[in-house]
Amino acid sequence: MAPFLIVFDVDGTLVDSQAHIIGAMGHAFSVLRRPMPPRQDVLACVGLSLPEVFYRLVPQVDHEQRDLAEKAFKQYFAGQRADQSDPGFYAGILPLLRQLHQDPQFILGVATGNSRRGLNALLEASELHSYFLTTQTADEHPSKPHPSMLHQALLETGTEASRAVMIGDTSYDRDMACAAGMHAIGVTWGYHKAHQLSGCTHIAQTVPELPGFISQIMKA
Repeated sequence: MAPFLIVFDVDGTLVDSQAHIIGAMGHAFSVLRRPMPPRQDVLACVGLSLPEVFYRLVPQVDHEQRDLAEKAFKQYFAGQRADQSDPGFYAGILPLLRQLHQDPQFILGVATGNSRRGLNALLEASELHSYFLTTQTADEHPSKPHPSMLHQALLETGTEASRAVMIGDTSYDRDMACAAGMHAIGVTWGYHKAHQLSGCTHIAQTVPELPGFISQIMKA
């Protein structure tokens, strides 16, 4: 039987990057000389690509200003990650990735609103590059929930959508998976609440639940 593709979101699913995101967003708004939006509004946008984030947070400013904010965010965020020895993986995530990577029935991938530079830096710092056969970022695709990232992941791995699952913490991940014809597992330790993840095939409250949910999807 063909391997089963598991695609992970990054921020809020694999990595707890809340402090970095808030810090970088504060810097971006200081560059714009505007007050930062409420914390909950910022975190509600995690998972979207940066152009879409700033369009939602400051629709009243022009494209040049949003581009300036995006560049300021990226620079500050990259600097924070570079200065931190521990990328901030959620408890249990690294053993889970190791377990799945070592199992020949699985192929692993990433679909993230991060930049290519940011994702590569994270994977290199954590020595996880070899774990993922396909990695998709906001630099190459429209923002989630557009299914482009997942369409490309399926193409690169030669996988049918029915033999694939997207694992993420936001409704954007769920909607992207649905649009691509894939299963979706929502996780509640990230930035969207459980009720916002309704419609997922399964919703995981803890990391140890994920292997069982993956197995159930494979057998369905």
